[in-house]
Amino acid sequence: MGEVVAVIPARGGSKGVPRKNLRRVGGLPLVARAIVAAQEASGVDRVVVSTDDAEIAGVAEEWGARAVPRPAELAGDEASSESALIHVCDVLASEGVDVGVVVLLQATSPFIVPSLLDEAIALVAEGVFDTVLSAVSTYGFLWERDASGAASAVNHDSARRPRRQDRSPQLLETGAFYAMDAAGFRAARHRFFGRVGVVEVPERTAIEIDSPEQLELAGAVAPLVRDDGGIDVDAVVTDFDGVHTDDTAIVDADGREQVRVSRSDGMGVDLLRRAGIPVLILSTERNRVVAARARKLRVDVRQGLDDKASALRAWTAERGVALSRIAYLGNDVNDLDCLEAVGWPVAVRGAHPLVTAAARVVLDRPGGAGAVRELAELVLRARRDESRSGLGSREAERKTT
Repeated sequence: MGEVVAVIPARGGSKGVPRKNLRRVGGLPLVARAIVAAQEASGVDRVVVSTDDAEIAGVAEEWGARAVPRPAELAGDEASSESALIHVCDVLASEGVDVGVVVLLQATSPFIVPSLLDEAIALVAEGVFDTVLSAVSTYGFLWERDASGAASAVNHDSARRPRRQDRSPQLLETGAFYAMDAAGFRAARHRFFGRVGVVEVPERTAIEIDSPEQLELAGAVAPLVRDDGGIDVDAVVTDFDGVHTDDTAIVDADGREQVRVSRSDGMGVDLLRRAGIPVLILSTERNRVVAARARKLRVDVRQGLDDKASALRAWTAERGVALSRIAYLGNDVNDLDCLEAVGWPVAVRGAHPLVTAAARVVLDRPGGAGAVRELAELVLRARRDESRSGLGSREAERKTT
């Protein structure tokens, strides 16, 4: 059997939500969320993003997927997802890649469950079905209107309203993923052919984004479906006030300031350093206490900054670390640019609402009371999990090439 290839069609154009595939939900661009879901599915051998957009291609490659340029004639409003998949299959075939199962992933479905994606792939790979789609059970009563506006029942007898327990649920297609036998798909040139199977997904994950309202809803739902596992990164960057401190200061009669910090946070930073994970403190604050604390912790510091995001990018470039492999911990609106630049935006408990909304993870502990230690433990947990599984982040990236 050939490879299992996950293809994510991601055009640059979108009318309902401009630049939709790059919009963030739960701290990640939508196209990156789809890539991560595919990478975390053990049955996927290769992840490809089909796009006509240079920025989307850059994000795809940053997150470890291959970007295949989509011809203009396949990138218009009328172009089908099938045409993008066929083009990718043709490109891979020309390179000698044998595709056994092709998986269509929709970036507009932000909550793809990797284990359920694996279930769909297995059903196709084992020959149980030719194509498998994601769906959610529904007991909804559907109606349609005619040209005059009069409504009539579609899936029920409106004169007889059975109780829920007396009805069988129907299946509503979510659009999140479709796994298909590659040869059958290329022959049919459509995602539905032969024996069609269904993998049911949790209702809270069944959101498809086609409007600003759905994008807002997905952002509100994101905290409910976040992974409780570790944070897999190569470096940690933090704000100072409100993160290493409780965001208060004691000022004496001469104007000198003192802040309160957590010894537990200091131990967390030390554990990160011992694990070979570099740490940087970024701060707009000019007080010498910031540099003094950084010296105590033996970590890099940049302070007195008007543009923290530029300093972040310069530091990561010096270190040779991809922004997608950075965890940034912040608490207030001057952290938003940094949070939106990295792969793991993290907020302390009690952070500004805009920061919480931008975060991929919201910690249980507030600034100055163990938040940095909590982040350190999550980062180190991911390292331990990788060590036990034998599949580290770099190996996971190679899996997609």
